[in-house]
Amino acid sequence: MNANVSPANAVVFPEEWLEARRELLALEKEETRLRDKVRAARRALPWVRIDKDYVFETSDGPKSLADLFDGRSQLMVYHFMLGPDWDAGCVGCSFLSDHVDGALPHINNHDVTWVTVSRAPIEKIKDYKKRMGWKFPWVSSHGSDFNFDFHVSFTKEDLAGDKVFYNFEAIDPADAHDELPGLSAFYRNEKGEIFHTYSSYSRGGEEIIGALMILDRAPFGRNEETIMDFVKRHDEYAQAPDADPSSCCH
Repeated sequence: MNANVSPANAVVFPEEWLEARRELLALEKEETRLRDKVRAARRALPWVRIDKDYVFETSDGPKSLADLFDGRSQLMVYHFMLGPDWDAGCVGCSFLSDHVDGALPHINNHDVTWVTVSRAPIEKIKDYKKRMGWKFPWVSSHGSDFNFDFHVSFTKEDLAGDKVFYNFEAIDPADAHDELPGLSAFYRNEKGEIFHTYSSYSRGGEEIIGALMILDRAPFGRNEETIMDFVKRHDEYAQAPDADPSSCCH
């Protein structure tokens, strides 16, 4: 985005700046305390046992949901927007996924496995993953109900109806796509039982995107007119400026 705009901020002496900064600090501390409260409430959510058998296509052959835990007790699934007939992955999902590989050793050591899931066939996933240079596990739910059961994929019939269910409410199909983003968490106990513990959708994954957290502290912030309208896939920034960076891309 163009940062060469006229700032509306006042220019003051250091003493006045310090006073204003302390006022903001009080607000930031309030935000931190609220964030801690939300995290505690998230951990206290009731769980739902998963009794359905899901099978995923992977580079190593078919795997069950239990297999995706890779020997750990906790599983995070990112629902990546890449449909069976899409030519490339969603721009926003790609932006988030750029932040995953560096975190993997840390979350794996904390007994948490990260897996990305899309409905595209595994060969299409592998091609796009290679293009982006990513290493994280990415599997296909093609032919499975998984994406539909977690309300991130919609059939033509769904989109032709009056409402679709997304982000825990019925929304206008005009505001939806055949694929939408989300993040889901699961726990597997010693008996092998699997529980769905948490899901978030829409802008719920923003805190994972470290680049946004950095930009939020830059002089002009995100400098956007619509949500993440400045984002492109990381290999597209040198391309023609008239390309649509907000397209989710098929």
